[in-house]
Amino acid sequence: MADQHGKYCLATGHSPTENTTSEDCLFVNVQSPSRAKPGSLPVFLYIQGGGFNLNSNANINASGLIQASGHNIVVVSFNYRVGPYGFLTDGKDIAPNNGLRDQEKVMQWVQKHISKFGGNPNHVTLGGSSAGAESVVIHLTARNGTDRGYFHAVTAESPSFATTLTVAESQYLYRHFATRLGCVGADSLACLRNKTARELQEQNFNIPLPGAANPPNYLYVPCLDGEYLTDYTYRLIQDGRFIKVPSIFGDDTNGGTKFAPRNASTLAESNSFMLDNYPFLTLRLLEKMNNMYPNPSKTCPKLGCYWRQASNTYQEVRYMCPALAMTSALANAGITNSFAYRWNVEDEAQMKAGLGVPHTSEFDAILGPEYAPSPPESYKKGGINYPATPAIQKYWTNFIQYYDPNQGGDPEVKVAEWKAWSGGAQDRLVFQTGGRTEMEPFGDRLNMRCSFWAKYGVQLRT
Repeated sequence: MADQHGKYCLATGHSPTENTTSEDCLFVNVQSPSRAKPGSLPVFLYIQGGGFNLNSNANINASGLIQASGHNIVVVSFNYRVGPYGFLTDGKDIAPNNGLRDQEKVMQWVQKHISKFGGNPNHVTLGGSSAGAESVVIHLTARNGTDRGYFHAVTAESPSFATTLTVAESQYLYRHFATRLGCVGADSLACLRNKTARELQEQNFNIPLPGAANPPNYLYVPCLDGEYLTDYTYRLIQDGRFIKVPSIFGDDTNGGTKFAPRNASTLAESNSFMLDNYPFLTLRLLEKMNNMYPNPSKTCPKLGCYWRQASNTYQEVRYMCPALAMTSALANAGITNSFAYRWNVEDEAQMKAGLGVPHTSEFDAILGPEYAPSPPESYKKGGINYPATPAIQKYWTNFIQYYDPNQGGDPEVKVAEWKAWSGGAQDRLVFQTGGRTEMEPFGDRLNMRCSFWAKYGVQLRT
């Protein structure tokens, strides 16, 4: 049994000399209460994010979450291959989506071995943030929604719907990568396999997607392989081809601010950014998109006047509307424990930086500021947002244990009743500054915009 964390997997756009990454990177972390009896405790299996191009943080310290559960859960985290190592295919000898296969192997490992660490393999909540949340959606829809019993509930923080290529379209990425390494012709794969990790990393950087002018935020993502991913996610959701389990889906108020170009000063620059990430946007869709997302920045002395417009658009296309689509689909399929949320906890430093409430910022509170890698100052003890941690931890640990965020938990932690999403009551829980919680309607205008993206999601290849 290891007594220290392993290294992260090699990442796109990172130096080949980084000592925190390695080809030898596939490992599992298991954290459980010291007195756990074999096979007795609910399991939280967490998939880290990183845009499928890097490992954002598999070495999470879940001590705070376990303590908040009353020492009644087991937490599992792990690495998976990313970038070309996890999502490059030549269409023949390199199997597509190896990074997803790594994730599935861990789910199988949990079923076979987690009881030895006190975990119950028949009570597993699969969770993730960003690309990890998108992985959750992929596993819900994998093989047309075939349930293999790997998990029994899900949590997803900002599921990320990126442009999805077919295996044939993905050859574009393979050819470019191989050519940069001098590997051309019939023996290109053998040539690549003879390269060192350093040589591969020197050429592991972003390039534009087919039809785009500039590189996307994240280049390598899962592709349609006809087996694990059989169709575009929106079509799978709309067809009901997904596993029906209790769920929590949500996002942050300003999930696009970290990704949109801060210097975007014209509508054309905003549109260019969107086309770089979604090159299948047509001129007709761009026109409709611009009408739905007018520029909110009338004065912008320090930033590009269209940064906020670009970030608002990106936020809803990539994160917020996908979360709504999955929440609604599960509720419409008869899952009564389908819950939605918005993280609206404002940190002073993030607000001054113009970030608002940025992408996956709730994860610092889920772990707890004492255990998160770099939490905002306001989340720490004595800060205005310190009460947000026990609030979200209560909901999360309740859901992990009972598939219901309202059941159980510390009675001293006062939170609002989290009402389930339904066709008649499309309400979500809002986490506010200071730790206050309340329900809010999703809103007709937001619902209209998300319905638009659901309608054209397949056309965007999402």
